[in-house]
Amino acid sequence: MSTMKVLNMAGAEVGTVELNDAIFGIEPNQTVVHEVVKNQLANFSQGTQTALTRAEVSGGGRKPGRQKGTGHARRASTRPPQGTHGGSVCAPKPRDYSYVLNKKVKRLALKSVLSAKVAEGQMVVIDSIKMDAIKTADFRKFLTAVGVDGKAMVVTPAVDQTIVKSARNIPGVVTTPASILSVYDILNAKYLVVDKDALAKIEEVYA
Repeated sequence: MSTMKVLNMAGAEVGTVELNDAIFGIEPNQTVVHEVVKNQLANFSQGTQTALTRAEVSGGGRKPGRQKGTGHARRASTRPPQGTHGGSVCAPKPRDYSYVLNKKVKRLALKSVLSAKVAEGQMVVIDSIKMDAIKTADFRKFLTAVGVDGKAMVVTPAVDQTIVKSARNIPGVVTTPASILSVYDILNAKYLVVDKDALAKIEEVYA
């Protein structure tokens, strides 16, 4: 098992922690990660787009001209798809874009992105992330103290509303409990800031 230093909220090193190589030390599988990100984005899509078909546009009830003798193509309506105000041929309609991926595939993708963060030195382990009051400025100071200067995902053992509300007004910073990690959100963040207890929970859930 590899080890990683543990910091406190002031940025001082207070110890080390062993990482489970089965979760944080595998060779990232980029193909699987790509498939899971596509799946998450598809599941996020509301699918509420719509357009009018030829049957739904107004007008077009009268034949615009005689059948023969005009020198032009025959026309039965003023609303064909190629005409002005015409209906779409294959108009998009509300639909469900979501689909299901194998649980093993999603788990491998999660392990891949976690391992990539460790390999790139972009994961920070904190001995305990606690906030006595909802203070965005104090939470920003904490991130600066531990060397986090960009987009970050803060992982806590459980939902802590004080932490959630302290972090939500900082651009690019999101919080999540260890039990519902998102591959897309981890990829979208530059840093992964993990509470030590949350780290243990990750290893318990995803081992």
